[in-house]
Amino acid sequence: METIYDWLTVAIFGGLIVLFLDRSVEDDPPDHLWQYLVASVGCAGANYLGNEGYQFAAVAVIATVITFIMMVLKPFDKFNKPKE
Repeated sequence: METIYDWLTVAIFGGLIVLFLDRSVEDDPPDHLWQYLVASVGCAGANYLGNEGYQFAAVAVIATVITFIMMVLKPFDKFNKPKE
């Protein structure tokens, strides 16, 4: 844990873990395991690029991963649903 990319990608990955564990107990989860794999590989790629000195590419990949999480996994969708 030496660079900002280490901290950012581990924080995003930690959020993915919490989201996955929260949804894994549901009877009919709204997402699939492969979607978490895409976001996790993106975090690893961004961390690698950042540590190798490709800051612009690393920031672009992190932004893409966050956009993917927001558009596909929709972590805040639970708060927008009306209670039954």
